[in-house]
Amino acid sequence: MNTFYKDQLFNTKNSHYFAGSGFLPVLESDVEVKRWLRDSSVQYYDGGERIFKKHLFEMTGDNYHLTISPVVNFSLGKDYSDTSTRRLFQNTRGIFIEGDLMKNFSFSTSIYENQARFTRYESDFYQSIGELYPNQTTGVYTTQNAVIPGSARCKPFKGDAFDYAYAMGNLVYRPLKQLAISAGNTMQFIGDGYRSMLLSDNALPAPFIRVDYKISDRWEFNYLRMRSMNFMRKAVYNTVEAFYETKGTSVNYLTFHATKNIALSLFESAVWYRGDSISARPINPLYFNPIPLVNGLIVNDSLASQLIGLNVSLLATERQRFYGQFVLSNYSLKSFAAQAGYRCYFGKKFFSMVQVEYNYASKNMYVANNIRLNYTHGNVSMAHPKGNGFQEIVLRYAFDKNRWYADVRANIYLLNGYRSSSLLSVVKQQLPVDGTIFLHHIECGYRINRKMNLCFFVSGDFRYGTAAGPNTTKALNVGLRTAINTHYSDF
Repeated sequence: MNTFYKDQLFNTKNSHYFAGSGFLPVLESDVEVKRWLRDSSVQYYDGGERIFKKHLFEMTGDNYHLTISPVVNFSLGKDYSDTSTRRLFQNTRGIFIEGDLMKNFSFSTSIYENQARFTRYESDFYQSIGELYPNQTTGVYTTQNAVIPGSARCKPFKGDAFDYAYAMGNLVYRPLKQLAISAGNTMQFIGDGYRSMLLSDNALPAPFIRVDYKISDRWEFNYLRMRSMNFMRKAVYNTVEAFYETKGTSVNYLTFHATKNIALSLFESAVWYRGDSISARPINPLYFNPIPLVNGLIVNDSLASQLIGLNVSLLATERQRFYGQFVLSNYSLKSFAAQAGYRCYFGKKFFSMVQVEYNYASKNMYVANNIRLNYTHGNVSMAHPKGNGFQEIVLRYAFDKNRWYADVRANIYLLNGYRSSSLLSVVKQQLPVDGTIFLHHIECGYRINRKMNLCFFVSGDFRYGTAAGPNTTKALNVGLRTAINTHYSDF
C-alpha cells in the first residue's frame, strides 16, 4: 500500500500495465509484480543476493512458498523551527510474513512495535483525536491518549512522545480464477491517486471480509464489509475496561470497463448504527445487501449514513493516466467531495513520474446526521487525512535509478471553515479556520531492497502558511526504513 508500490502499479510504461478497478490492494498474481520489483544487479555473494534482492528468509516446497522479513523504521531528526531541545525520532521494529499454500490459498501477517516523537503539528492533531472517556457524573467526554492514523491508539512515552503497537494480516482464498475471497485486519484504498476521496488507507486497520468477482471481461464487482468503531468508551460496562462503540461499514463497488483503457466504477458505502454508549443493537440485515443503490432508497439516515460516488480511470497514452472521483454524502449536493488527477511516466533506463492532483471536500462532507455514524474508524477519517472543509493541490515528482531515488512533493491547502474535530463522534467547541497551508517534502535515498522497500533516506519537511498557526515546521530526518505502508503526515 506504500506510495512506491502504487506508483509502480500504475506505471503505464509496463508492458502489461494495470487497468483494473482501482480497488487496492490487488493480488500479485493479477499484476506484473515480479517484473517491476525485479533487481537485475549482479551480486557475487549469497549475502549480497539476500540483502539486495530477496527476503531475509525464503522457503519453497512442493505445495508452499514462505517469506519472512524484518520491518524497521529507525530515524532521528530535528524541527529547526522548534526552539526547544526536543528531538524527533521513530523506533519501529517488526516482522512481515507472506505465504502461499497449495494452489488457491495465501496469507500475510505483520506485527509492529513503535515509539516515536513527531513534529508539533502532528502531535497536536494525534492528541486531539484520541480516545474519548465519559465522565460518569456529568456525561461529558474527555480526550485521553493519542491515535496515530494508519497505525493504532497509543500511550504517552518520554513526556511528549508516543508508544504504540499494532498487527495486520489477511487470508486469501481463490477457488476460481475470476473469484477471490479475503478476510483479515488490514487497510483498503480505492482510486488511482495519491489520495482517495472514497476509501483510503489513512485510517486504522479494520477487521474485514472482501469478495472480488470478475463477472466478465468488461464487468467486475468488489464487496467489502468492515467492523469499524468510534474510540468512545462505553459509559456502562461490567468488564475490566470499557468497550468502544462499534459500527459497521459496507462498500459495494461495481466497475465497467468501457474499453481496454477506460474504467468507470460506481461506489456505494454506508456506515451502520450498532448502538451508543449505553445500548447495543444487532446489525441491520441490509448491511449485507450487495446490490448498489438499494440501501439509500429504503434505509433511514439515523440508522445508516450513505456515500455514493464515481471513480474514473483513463489511460490516454502509453505514458499518461488521467483519473478522478466524485462522491456525495447522504445524496445531498451540499455535501460532496471530488478529485481530478494526472500521472505521466517517462524515461527509458530509469523510473520517472510526475503527478498532479486536485482534491476538494465541502465543510459537511463525511458528517452524518447521527454523528456517531461519521465516516471514520478509530476517530480517523476513512477518506482524506484532512477530513473536510478544504481544497488541496498535490504536486509530485518521483525518480528512481540504480537504487538511488528521490521523491519531491508539494501540498497546497485552501481551508474554508475547517475544523480538525469535525469528524469526531462528539461535538467539540472549535472555531472554524480559513486560510492557506503550504507543505513541501523532499526525500532522497538509496533503495536497498525493492521487495520490502528498504531504504536509507534523508528527508526535509517544511510547513507554513496563514492557517499553520504556531506550527510552522522545518524538520530534517535521516534513517533506515522498510516502507510497506503509507503514513500520511502532509495535512
